[in-house]
Amino acid sequence: MTQDNAYYASTAYSPASIPDQPPSRERSWLRKLGGSRLPWGRTQEVAPESIMTDPTPKSMRFWEEFDKKREEEKALGTYKKRPMEGLDLHWVYDHERYRYAVLSKRSHFWLYLCGGGRFLFYLGSILTLFVYLAELSIVKNVSWLETTISFIPTVLVCPGIPLACWGLGSLVINHFPHLWFKPSRGPLWELNRRTGLVTLFDYDNNGEYKKNGTVGEITAPFHEFDAYLATSPDRQGLPMNFLYLAHRYRDITINFASLMSPDRIPQPPLALWDFFQNYMDASRPLPELPCFEKCRHLDPVSAEHDRQTGRNPRYWIDMDDETFAEKLREMEGRIRLIDTMRRPNLMARYVEYVD
Repeated sequence: MTQDNAYYASTAYSPASIPDQPPSRERSWLRKLGGSRLPWGRTQEVAPESIMTDPTPKSMRFWEEFDKKREEEKALGTYKKRPMEGLDLHWVYDHERYRYAVLSKRSHFWLYLCGGGRFLFYLGSILTLFVYLAELSIVKNVSWLETTISFIPTVLVCPGIPLACWGLGSLVINHFPHLWFKPSRGPLWELNRRTGLVTLFDYDNNGEYKKNGTVGEITAPFHEFDAYLATSPDRQGLPMNFLYLAHRYRDITINFASLMSPDRIPQPPLALWDFFQNYMDASRPLPELPCFEKCRHLDPVSAEHDRQTGRNPRYWIDMDDETFAEKLREMEGRIRLIDTMRRPNLMARYVEYVD
């Protein structure tokens, strides 16, 4: 299919209209990161599970019913605004842009306090019980009651403190949303399908607005970036793979580790690279995923494709849980067999690589 020139900008990305570009610049920091440059083109219809399951058909039906009930209550004059409703999270994924943002540091503090406290509580409980039983079996001249009493300080510290953190974090998250839930000051990056541009939002070192109250925007065409598969060790020393984009001519990089957690196998980050190429390609319809179902009719190429193929506009939202689980298994199989590293780099037709 061909893109609608009246809708898409002249800079919109399409593999058939990539211009010739200057030779890439050698950048020493790429070697320090140890990333392997990934090829362009010959993509497959894949997307990581984190994107395919956000939202799920079940959650789509829930929010459809929620919106319907809200409109009915507004018509009756009985609607009451929910806590945090209308809050701008700066995260957008639709027919025009894939914009990513994270929650504020305050929100992350409470999430880590709750999740970390829960993990350390279980770990501390197991270790404390193990040491307690070991001491009961070793010490012969002390009664079990005396041993238990001597373990009270240990219980208060090892499982006790994490339990308090877990309880406090859970209390705040579940009952005081205004205290913990706060979006960041703005988005981190954006891939724009309509314009073919990639934007990195530039804040100061503390993640705040610039001194003049604005946010800087560093923008470049999508075809001037290359994807790299990088590997770094986790806390146990095991290699973890993640994807990032790097501009060929400027020091612009986007690390996607916060969008999709690093994985011990390389296939999920490779699938993410295919997904981004498919999403940005204005000559083809939007990827067939739940997150784009509500906006497919707003994208000219997707709308024409759906008209010609007779696609059910409620394909995902009406899907039952069993069928969706099967779709997830099919996607997992395609990702497991992805052939990214065996493909030729089609971008090499338009640019000479020097790194």
